[in-house]
Amino acid sequence: MWNVGDRVGVGWFGGSDLTCDYCRRGDFLNCVDRKIVGSTYDGGYAQYMVAPQDAVARMPEGLDFPEAAPMMCAGVTAFNALRRSHAGPGDLIAIHGFGGLGHLAVQFARAMGFRTVAISRGRVKQELARRLGADEFVDSTATDPGDALHAMGGAVAILDTVSLGGLQSALVNGLKPNGQLLVLEGLDPIHVTGHNLVQPQLSISGRYAGHARDSEETLNFAVLRNIRPIIETYPLDRAEEAFENLSQANLRSVLLPQ
Repeated sequence: MWNVGDRVGVGWFGGSDLTCDYCRRGDFLNCVDRKIVGSTYDGGYAQYMVAPQDAVARMPEGLDFPEAAPMMCAGVTAFNALRRSHAGPGDLIAIHGFGGLGHLAVQFARAMGFRTVAISRGRVKQELARRLGADEFVDSTATDPGDALHAMGGAVAILDTVSLGGLQSALVNGLKPNGQLLVLEGLDPIHVTGHNLVQPQLSISGRYAGHARDSEETLNFAVLRNIRPIIETYPLDRAEEAFENLSQANLRSVLLPQ
């Protein structure tokens, strides 16, 4: 039940038809007629928007709108992937890529009790990764990340946020038996032999975003464990500048209404 004045947000997932076979099973992310904000209907680059009520997530107190914005895209993607993995508290998990998704994934992983390894190119972000909760750090330019994880005993799950097929393929060697490579994005092919998957019973699967309830649970968990994105804010009339600076942005850019 929504009321005028409620604090709410809408993420990347913009609603479902509620009638298809997937929706009737509660699998709203695979709705055959799912809506995407900014694609199916306008939203995001505007001061006002209209969205279906099933796409709306309630925001908890203690979280402001600029902080909540990345949580409802990158945040829910990382949170859902980690909590639905096979890993449990104390297990070794790795986060490949320490950008907008990765810096939130490291914080969620720490709060969930995982032994967390951050993997990034170079060591520029090593100090920040450790400050946000990484127990170990691997420079993928200095060593093969799969070999590094194997030397640590192997990861139960690897959350991959980088769209580089070669590195994704190499990460498979860093999994321990029954391990999972959870891919969040990427256009390059992932090359791995069936033999390498079958003998240790590994799996590669895709994960993305979440529906409104997932977003609410992400926001609530973030408030509970004091997890926040690192952001840069821009007024709406500087949206083009924010877009052009994405590659140089601190970690996440947020547009503010006028």
